Amino acid sequence: MENYEKLEKIGEGTYGKVYKARDKTNGTLVALKKTRLEMEEEGVPSTTLREVSLLKVLSESNHIVKLLCVEHVEENDKPCLYLVFEYLTTDLKKYMDRNGKGPNFPLAQTTIKSMLYQLIKGLAHCHKHGVMHRDLKPQNLLVDDQTMTLKIADLGLGRAFSIPVKSYTHEIVTLWYRAPEVLLGTTHYATPVDMWSVGCIFAELVRKQPLFPGDSEWQQLLHIFKLLGTPNEGVWPGVSRLRDWHEYPQWRPQDLSRVFPTLEESGLELLRAMLQYDPARRISAKEALKHPYFDDLDRVTVDALENPELQGLDDE
Repeated sequence: MENYEKLEKIGEGTYGKVYKARDKTNGTLVALKKTRLEMEEEGVPSTTLREVSLLKVLSESNHIVKLLCVEHVEENDKPCLYLVFEYLTTDLKKYMDRNGKGPNFPLAQTTIKSMLYQLIKGLAHCHKHGVMHRDLKPQNLLVDDQTMTLKIADLGLGRAFSIPVKSYTHEIVTLWYRAPEVLLGTTHYATPVDMWSVGCIFAELVRKQPLFPGDSEWQQLLHIFKLLGTPNEGVWPGVSRLRDWHEYPQWRPQDLSRVFPTLEESGLELLRAMLQYDPARRISAKEALKHPYFDDLDRVTVDALENPELQGLDDE
């Protein structure tokens, strides 16, 4: 670890502390994620090794934060791992808030389209490798200001287990992007939970404010039902058998074109496909990449985006 100079603590992720640091060998800025290790007799737990090697495979995508290397050190006689990631200047939440919050300060349509496409592209790569993120939100999407590259972060260790309810710092993990099947206590969920989150993030890019800002699971569901209509067996077979299903007030679905007046018709179609109640009917990341909403996006340029800090490093 003597090769890295810690500059500042930039956060406490769900699974440990994160520092901004400089690699003394080449001057590159990096993010160091310190993770505690529950050591086993034989050394590093196999689950940790498996997840680290998976992170390495996932970082082959331009739209997932790159894991550059892993350092195994002893601190105060306790083993810990430092994961060394590329450093990006900001996150999507800060990026959105920068020029003002709310619908009066819209992002350019081309920016929304590019950011969304990059998010889906990174997610399609995760899903192809059998990895769900489960906690996608604007704070977990890092942005490079210079190139407008977006990358998925915080595919933290421990994802093999469950959605964290609280983080290390005891802040409640947000429910705003959580899929209704998870809120209703389903025991079997899969990659569609991430696509629901993408739909919520898409809506937030367009409106510049969160779509469903609930502060409890009950309230979260009511926010969703008020906009999309209260679900029933017709639109979502099996919903009434989910563990936490109750009798809810009956709302009719609202017209999304009135809620998102600036969004073109193909964008509304894509949003509806992401916010399908029935996970089996929700659009997949792979399908979403081919959606007509992206037809006028310069995909070649977006596909070539890369963090300028890292350019040339791969060749060394």
